[in-house]
Amino acid sequence: MIYFDNPATTWPKPSQVKEAMNRFMEEVGANPGRSGHFRSIDAARIVFETREALSVLFRVKDSSRIVFTLNATESINLALKGLLKPGDHVITSSMEHNSVMRPLRYLEKKGVELTVAPCLDDGTLHAEEVERRIQSHTKMVVLNHASNVTGTLLPIEEVGLIARKYNLLFLVDAAQTAGAYPIDIEKGGIDLLAFTGHKSLYGPQGTGGLVIGERIKEKEMVPLKQGGTGSRSEFEEQPDFLPDCFESGTPNGVGLAGLLAGVQFVLGRGVEKIRRSEMALVNKLIRGLGNIPRVKLYGPELQEHRIATVSLTFSHLTPSDGTSRLEKEFGILCRPGLHCAPAAHHTLGTFPEGTIRFGLSAFNTEAEIETAIQAVSLISKQKG
Repeated sequence: MIYFDNPATTWPKPSQVKEAMNRFMEEVGANPGRSGHFRSIDAARIVFETREALSVLFRVKDSSRIVFTLNATESINLALKGLLKPGDHVITSSMEHNSVMRPLRYLEKKGVELTVAPCLDDGTLHAEEVERRIQSHTKMVVLNHASNVTGTLLPIEEVGLIARKYNLLFLVDAAQTAGAYPIDIEKGGIDLLAFTGHKSLYGPQGTGGLVIGERIKEKEMVPLKQGGTGSRSEFEEQPDFLPDCFESGTPNGVGLAGLLAGVQFVLGRGVEKIRRSEMALVNKLIRGLGNIPRVKLYGPELQEHRIATVSLTFSHLTPSDGTSRLEKEFGILCRPGLHCAPAAHHTLGTFPEGTIRFGLSAFNTEAEIETAIQAVSLISKQKG
């Protein structure tokens, strides 16, 4: 079996992730921050260490400004619904995932004005397309760091400079890049960074978070939920300090133990080294697929403009049929369709059928790439 569905969730995970989760269940198990006994203290320490590891990864000065959520989608909803009000104007791109587009369309119906900056048909966005759409009531720019369909990197640092120039908030969806591409929130001019744990951070599903930059006034940001936090229990009002104000309810302790191990794996290997390894594989894949008849590739050609995700289509097969053959005949697991990003496929010209997506991780090999190239070549010669 060859696993190429890493943009959805990475597999396999580092062995230490499973070991950390087993240890939590067998030796810790308690609710962090709710009691004073040693098991609760041990659980709280794990949560704290996870924040600290993430602060190193993202260059965050104050780890308390990292709020844990279930995933990037919840983080994006918290940022958008917590800060945008009727009458505000927000700019996004035409390559966004539905985790951005759906809450924005919801807010649009509530009186938030939305502008979608167009990308080129390889998913590339020119920063000036954002700047020319800024209005007097623009409050926020929202962009994915890299497309989950084509792997196209958007110009985060350039847009971050524009956002600072016009005193706008900048929210970045790093679901596809956290752990696979270097991220520095200050260098990128990022005010809000949404990330998920189960992709290139190699943690379990049900983990993620939102980095809330120092320009954000957290007391003016509306929580998605209120409830028990283990702090200020004598008051019936929600705490107004980070991270507690946005972390109501029992946290996913066992998941955060796994996430900590995943982040430590990434830090230990090094993001730059992981990226070099993945890009060497994706370059080999693109070169091998590029000259196969009846196969079309999507996304930018230059590796500095992309991450290790490649979309393709067969001219004689639907993406669903092509993916089915890849699995049944060659044991290659990948994803067909729209990838929860219809806006991106409208941009690429692949709507409504979508594409076949190959997404690589730190655990894929050159031998797997060679097998995939051979498989696509053989399928291209088959009848539809």
